[in-house]
Amino acid sequence: MDGIKYAVLTEKSLRLLEKNQYTSNVESGSNRTEIKHWVELFFGVKVIGMNSHQLPVKGRRVGPITVHTMHYRRMIITLKPGYSIPLLRNII
Repeated sequence: MDGIKYAVLTEKSLRLLEKNQYTSNVESGSNRTEIKHWVELFFGVKVIGMNSHQLPVKGRRVGPITVHTMHYRRMIITLKPGYSIPLLRNII
């Protein structure tokens, strides 16, 4: 579970919970099959679809050098009907 950083709770992600889609930030180096395996193994659910996108890079100045601070991407995971992740379902 090192690849999944944390669940994202925004207005859009709360709307997606109604469609059985869960949003989380993951390590940028991990691929879809690893994330799918981790989610299915850890939560005991069946994943039918995954969408991901890279977040805009934010820079931070350290003296004369600009350092990039965002080293993760956002993953939207769609579960099979009838499955849910109870920790996030109790929020709404």
